[in-house]
This record gives sequence, C-alpha cells and structure tokens, in this order.
Amino acid sequence: AQHDRAVAAMANELRQLVDTANAPIFGIDVNGNVNEWNEKTAEVTGFSKEEAFHKPLVSTFIVPKLRQSVQDVLENALRGNETSNYELEFRTKSNEIRYLLVNATTRRDADYNIVGVVGVAQDVTESSKNDRAVAAMANELRQLVGTANAPIFGIDVHGME
Repeated sequence: AQHDRAVAAMANELRQLVDTANAPIFGIDVNGNVNEWNEKTAEVTGFSKEEAFHKPLVSTFIVPKLRQSVQDVLENALRGNETSNYELEFRTKSNEIRYLLVNATTRRDADYNIVGVVGVAQDVTESSKNDRAVAAMANELRQLVGTANAPIFGIDVHGME
C-alpha cells in the first residue's frame, strides 16, 4: 500500500510538472487524437485543454501545407522512429500562426507497447518572423543592386574591389 501511494505521488508530481512546464507539451493517441495538452500549449494556441482533447491533432491544429509532413513525423514516432527539432506551424484559435520547434517522442505503456506520441516544443515564432524579415530585406537589397541605374561596387577594408 505504501508503494502504491509512492507511485501515485510520483505520477501526480509528473502530471503537475507537465501541466505547468514552461514549454508547450502536447500528445496524441495511436489514432492521432489529442490526449495531452498542457497549460503552455493552451496559452500559445488559445485552445483550452477541453477544446483540444480528442480532436485530430493534424487536421485541427496544423496548417494545411504541412499536414502531410507532420502526419509522417507522427506516424514515424508511432513506429518508434522519433524526430528532433522539427519545425511545425500551429494554427491558433484566433487564426494566427505559431512556429513551434518540436521533438516528437514515442509514448509507451508499462509493457513497452506504443500508445501514442508526445511532443515537447519551443515557441520560435518571434525568431522565425525575424529570420523571414532579414531574408526579405536581403532579397530586396539584391534586387536593388541588380537593377540599379548606376554603377555599384564594393571595396574591402583595404580599399580593394
């Protein structure tokens, strides 16, 4: 009985750790339906745990252009082939896009049977926006230089072309 209480206490502690972690953590069962959705995932997506639970993760929350590749990553994890640092685009309740860097880990029961996938993520939306802005600016500068109606040349710190 004491062992059972210790196991229950540990399970409670782990549940609290997942729920309050400062990283989005979400999971699916073997059918692809949401069965894990911590507070940070709810905060990032705008969907509460109750709204997300039992919904198909890919068709409900992933942007259409990435659904097939995300489905492939999840199916691989359901076969035991995990993926690290996979960037996906989550559609929020307010129809915004959040960029998440995810590790998809196979979830197993006590008998080592695969029962789902858990994703531990990092919200990289802001850095992703910055990267796209810098790339757009670089592209604009290349076009400007390419179409300039005057000679443009560069020199190095030694005054050489």
